[in-house]
Amino acid sequence: MVNGFPGLPGGVGVSRLCVYDWPAADGLHGGTPHMHLACSEGYVVTGGRGAVQTLTSSGYEETVLEPGTIAWFTPGTIHRLVNEDDLQITVLMQNSGLPEAGDAVLTLPPQYLTDPETYASVTRIPLDAPRAEQEQVARTRRDLALEGYRALRASPDSLTAFHEAAAALVRPRLAEWRERWQQGASAAAQATGDQLERLGRGDASHLRDAVVRAEQPAERGKFGMCGRLDVYKLEG
Repeated sequence: MVNGFPGLPGGVGVSRLCVYDWPAADGLHGGTPHMHLACSEGYVVTGGRGAVQTLTSSGYEETVLEPGTIAWFTPGTIHRLVNEDDLQITVLMQNSGLPEAGDAVLTLPPQYLTDPETYASVTRIPLDAPRAEQEQVARTRRDLALEGYRALRASPDSLTAFHEAAAALVRPRLAEWRERWQQGASAAAQATGDQLERLGRGDASHLRDAVVRAEQPAERGKFGMCGRLDVYKLEG
Protein backbone atom coordinates (compact mmCIF):
# COMPACT_ATOMS: atom_id res chain seq x y z
CA MET A 1 0.00 0.00 0.00
CA VAL A 2 1.31 3.48 -0.86
CA ASN A 3 2.00 5.75 2.13
CA GLY A 4 0.03 3.52 4.48
CA PHE A 5 -0.01 0.35 6.54
CA PRO A 6 -1.99 -2.64 5.24
CA GLY A 7 -2.64 -4.47 8.52
CA LEU A 8 -5.15 -3.84 11.29
CA PRO A 9 -4.94 -0.42 13.03
CA GLY A 10 -1.75 -0.03 15.02
CA GLY A 11 -0.36 -3.31 13.74
CA VAL A 12 -2.36 -5.37 16.22
CA GLY A 13 -3.34 -9.02 15.87
CA VAL A 14 -6.76 -10.49 16.60
CA SER A 15 -8.25 -13.91 17.22
CA ARG A 16 -11.55 -15.32 18.40
CA LEU A 17 -11.21 -17.50 21.48
CA CYS A 18 -13.56 -20.10 22.94
CA VAL A 19 -11.98 -20.84 26.31
CA TYR A 20 -11.42 -24.50 27.14
CA ASP A 21 -14.05 -26.08 29.37
CA TRP A 22 -11.68 -28.85 30.46
CA PRO A 23 -11.70 -29.46 34.23
CA ALA A 24 -8.43 -29.07 36.12
CA ALA A 25 -7.13 -30.58 39.36
CA ASP A 26 -8.35 -27.58 41.40
CA GLY A 27 -11.93 -28.02 40.17
CA LEU A 28 -11.85 -25.04 37.81
CA HIS A 29 -12.22 -25.20 34.04
CA GLY A 30 -10.09 -23.31 31.57
CA GLY A 31 -6.83 -22.71 29.80
CA THR A 32 -3.08 -22.85 30.18
CA PRO A 33 -1.31 -20.27 32.37
CA HIS A 34 1.47 -18.49 30.52
CA MET A 35 3.32 -15.19 30.12
CA HIS A 36 4.25 -12.87 27.25
CA LEU A 37 7.62 -11.15 27.27
CA ALA A 38 7.32 -8.35 24.69
CA CYS A 39 3.58 -7.89 24.08
CA SER A 40 0.55 -6.54 25.86
CA GLU A 41 -2.71 -8.40 25.31
CA GLY A 42 -6.34 -7.35 25.58
CA TYR A 43 -9.61 -9.23 26.01
CA VAL A 44 -12.99 -8.09 24.69
CA VAL A 45 -15.52 -10.46 26.25
CA THR A 46 -18.28 -11.32 23.78
CA GLY A 47 -20.09 -14.17 25.52
CA GLY A 48 -20.36 -16.33 28.60
CA ARG A 49 -18.73 -15.71 31.93
CA GLY A 50 -15.46 -16.45 33.67
CA ALA A 51 -12.34 -14.80 35.01
CA VAL A 52 -8.69 -14.21 34.32
CA GLN A 53 -6.27 -15.03 37.11
CA THR A 54 -3.09 -12.96 36.98
CA LEU A 55 0.21 -13.23 38.79
CA THR A 56 2.86 -10.50 38.72
CA SER A 57 5.62 -9.26 40.99
CA SER A 58 2.89 -7.17 42.67
CA GLY A 59 0.89 -10.26 43.59
CA TYR A 60 -2.11 -12.35 42.56
CA GLU A 61 -5.38 -10.92 41.24
CA GLU A 62 -8.58 -12.24 39.71
CA THR A 63 -10.62 -10.19 37.23
CA VAL A 64 -14.23 -11.11 36.45
CA LEU A 65 -14.97 -11.47 32.73
CA GLU A 66 -18.48 -11.03 31.37
CA PRO A 67 -19.96 -9.66 28.13
CA GLY A 68 -18.87 -6.07 27.66
CA THR A 69 -15.74 -6.37 29.77
CA ILE A 70 -12.45 -5.16 28.30
CA ALA A 71 -9.39 -6.28 30.23
CA TRP A 72 -5.72 -6.03 29.30
CA PHE A 73 -2.29 -6.60 30.78
CA THR A 74 1.34 -5.86 30.04
CA PRO A 75 4.35 -8.14 29.43
CA GLY A 76 5.37 -10.14 32.46
CA THR A 77 1.79 -10.89 33.54
CA ILE A 78 1.22 -14.60 34.09
CA HIS A 79 -2.41 -15.19 33.17
CA ARG A 80 -4.86 -18.09 33.35
CA LEU A 81 -8.35 -17.98 31.87
CA VAL A 82 -11.12 -19.66 33.86
CA ASN A 83 -14.31 -20.67 32.04
CA GLU A 84 -17.41 -20.61 34.21
CA ASP A 85 -20.05 -20.58 31.46
CA ASP A 86 -19.12 -20.76 27.77
CA LEU A 87 -16.58 -17.91 27.95
CA GLN A 88 -15.87 -16.36 24.53
CA ILE A 89 -13.39 -13.58 23.89
CA THR A 90 -11.98 -11.50 21.06
CA VAL A 91 -8.27 -11.27 21.80
CA LEU A 92 -6.24 -8.23 20.74
CA MET A 93 -2.47 -8.68 20.62
CA GLN A 94 0.46 -6.36 20.11
CA ASN A 95 2.90 -6.75 17.24
CA SER A 96 0.70 -8.41 14.64
CA GLY A 97 -0.27 -11.31 16.86
CA LEU A 98 3.22 -12.11 18.15
CA PRO A 99 1.78 -13.70 21.35
CA GLU A 100 0.42 -16.52 19.17
CA ALA A 101 3.56 -16.57 17.02
CA GLY A 102 6.12 -17.28 19.71
CA ASP A 103 5.94 -14.65 22.45
CA ALA A 104 4.56 -16.95 25.14
CA VAL A 105 6.15 -19.14 27.77
CA LEU A 106 4.01 -21.60 29.70
CA THR A 107 4.45 -21.84 33.47
CA LEU A 108 5.95 -25.31 33.33
CA PRO A 109 7.94 -26.72 36.26
CA PRO A 110 11.58 -25.55 36.14
CA GLN A 111 12.97 -28.81 34.74
CA TYR A 112 11.12 -28.15 31.45
CA LEU A 113 12.46 -24.59 31.08
CA THR A 114 16.14 -25.46 30.75
CA ASP A 115 16.45 -25.16 26.96
CA PRO A 116 14.23 -24.71 23.87
CA GLU A 117 14.35 -28.39 22.90
CA THR A 118 13.20 -29.63 26.31
CA TYR A 119 10.48 -27.00 26.41
CA ALA A 120 9.25 -27.84 22.90
CA SER A 121 9.14 -31.56 23.66
CA VAL A 122 6.22 -31.05 26.05
CA THR A 123 4.50 -28.04 24.47
CA ARG A 124 4.53 -28.61 20.70
CA ILE A 125 1.19 -29.76 19.27
CA PRO A 126 1.65 -32.11 16.27
CA LEU A 127 -0.30 -30.32 13.55
CA ASP A 128 -0.35 -33.40 11.30
CA ALA A 129 -1.84 -35.60 14.03
CA PRO A 130 -5.55 -36.43 14.39
CA ARG A 131 -7.63 -33.88 16.29
CA ALA A 132 -8.05 -36.21 19.25
CA GLU A 133 -4.29 -36.50 19.62
CA GLN A 134 -3.83 -32.75 19.34
CA GLU A 135 -6.42 -32.24 22.08
CA GLN A 136 -4.67 -34.72 24.34
CA VAL A 137 -1.35 -32.90 23.95
CA ALA A 138 -3.05 -29.55 24.63
CA ARG A 139 -4.68 -30.90 27.79
CA THR A 140 -1.49 -32.55 29.01
CA ARG A 141 0.59 -29.39 28.59
CA ARG A 142 -2.19 -27.36 30.26
CA ASP A 143 -2.08 -29.60 33.32
CA LEU A 144 1.72 -29.48 33.41
CA ALA A 145 1.66 -25.67 33.24
CA LEU A 146 -0.89 -25.58 36.06
CA GLU A 147 1.54 -27.59 38.18
CA GLY A 148 4.20 -24.94 37.70
CA TYR A 149 1.66 -22.14 38.13
CA ARG A 150 0.54 -23.44 41.52
CA ALA A 151 4.18 -23.53 42.64
CA LEU A 152 4.69 -19.92 41.53
CA ARG A 153 1.59 -18.79 43.41
CA ALA A 154 2.74 -20.61 46.51
CA SER A 155 6.24 -19.11 46.31
CA PRO A 156 6.18 -15.64 44.70
CA ASP A 157 9.94 -15.31 45.28
CA SER A 158 10.42 -17.84 42.47
CA LEU A 159 8.94 -15.44 39.89
CA THR A 160 12.34 -13.91 39.16
CA ALA A 161 13.80 -17.31 38.32
CA PHE A 162 10.85 -18.00 36.02
CA HIS A 163 11.31 -14.63 34.29
CA GLU A 164 14.99 -15.35 33.70
CA ALA A 165 14.33 -18.86 32.39
CA ALA A 166 11.60 -17.57 30.06
CA ALA A 167 13.90 -14.85 28.69
CA ALA A 168 16.62 -17.40 27.99
CA LEU A 169 14.14 -19.66 26.17
CA VAL A 170 13.00 -16.97 23.74
CA ARG A 171 16.39 -15.33 23.12
CA PRO A 172 17.10 -17.36 19.93
CA ARG A 173 13.90 -15.96 18.35
CA LEU A 174 14.39 -12.27 19.08
CA ALA A 175 15.62 -11.40 15.58
CA GLU A 176 12.42 -12.91 14.14
CA TRP A 177 10.33 -10.96 16.65
CA ARG A 178 12.12 -7.72 15.84
CA GLU A 179 11.33 -8.18 12.15
CA ARG A 180 7.63 -8.70 12.92
CA TRP A 181 7.62 -5.56 15.05
CA GLN A 182 9.38 -3.54 12.35
CA GLN A 183 6.92 -4.68 9.67
CA GLY A 184 3.92 -4.26 11.99
CA ALA A 185 3.58 -1.80 14.86
CA SER A 186 6.69 0.20 13.94
CA ALA A 187 5.61 0.49 10.30
CA ALA A 188 2.08 1.51 11.36
CA ALA A 189 3.45 4.28 13.60
CA GLN A 190 5.77 5.46 10.82
CA ALA A 191 2.88 5.56 8.36
CA THR A 192 0.94 7.84 10.72
CA GLY A 193 3.97 10.07 11.10
CA ASP A 194 4.33 10.33 7.33
CA GLN A 195 0.64 11.17 6.95
CA LEU A 196 0.83 13.91 9.57
CA GLU A 197 3.85 15.39 7.82
CA ARG A 198 1.98 15.38 4.50
CA LEU A 199 -1.11 16.99 6.01
CA GLY A 200 1.06 19.61 7.63
CA ARG A 201 2.36 20.53 4.18
CA GLY A 202 -1.18 20.66 2.79
CA ASP A 203 -0.64 17.41 0.88
CA ALA A 204 -3.70 15.13 1.04
CA SER A 205 -2.65 12.85 -1.81
CA HIS A 206 -2.42 9.77 0.43
CA LEU A 207 -6.19 9.88 0.86
CA ARG A 208 -6.53 8.69 -2.75
CA ASP A 209 -4.94 5.39 -1.71
CA ALA A 210 -7.78 4.47 0.68
CA VAL A 211 -8.80 0.80 0.67
CA VAL A 212 -11.26 -1.46 2.47
CA ARG A 213 -10.45 -5.02 3.50
CA ALA A 214 -12.35 -7.87 5.11
CA GLU A 215 -11.02 -11.26 6.14
CA GLN A 216 -12.40 -14.60 7.24
CA PRO A 217 -10.40 -16.75 9.68
CA ALA A 218 -7.41 -18.44 8.11
CA GLU A 219 -7.91 -21.33 10.53
CA ARG A 220 -10.81 -22.32 12.79
CA GLY A 221 -10.78 -24.28 16.02
CA LYS A 222 -7.00 -24.32 16.44
CA PHE A 223 -5.83 -25.66 19.80
CA GLY A 224 -4.30 -22.63 21.49
CA MET A 225 -3.00 -22.04 24.97
CA CYS A 226 -6.28 -20.80 26.43
CA GLY A 227 -8.85 -22.43 24.19
CA ARG A 228 -9.91 -23.10 20.63
CA LEU A 229 -8.93 -20.28 18.31
CA ASP A 230 -10.20 -18.82 15.08
CA VAL A 231 -7.06 -17.12 13.79
CA TYR A 232 -6.56 -14.42 11.17
CA LYS A 233 -3.56 -13.57 9.00
CA LEU A 234 -3.66 -9.79 8.98
CA GLU A 235 -0.01 -8.75 8.84
CA GLY A 236 -0.51 -7.09 5.48
